[in-house]
Amino acid sequence: MAALSIRDLDDTVKEKLRVRAARHGRSMEAEIRAILTSAVSDEAPRADLFHALVDRFTWLGGVDLEPPARATPPRAAELFE
Repeated sequence: MAALSIRDLDDTVKEKLRVRAARHGRSMEAEIRAILTSAVSDEAPRADLFHALVDRFTWLGGVDLEPPARATPPRAAELFE
């Protein structure tokens, strides 16, 4: 295993890493390893907006909405020959 030393890291960055590691239940070292591993992985990120939003907000959970009542009855499609 390789060892890596990072010099001149801003204190606010270190604090944010500490908080992020605590939120994920890991040590700072393990969190940094996970971040670096993810950053260099070969998996291409999803490019479409829908999946980007799903990935970003999944942790909030979902919501079930009732569709609004129709104001007019549905009509048959008109097919022309």
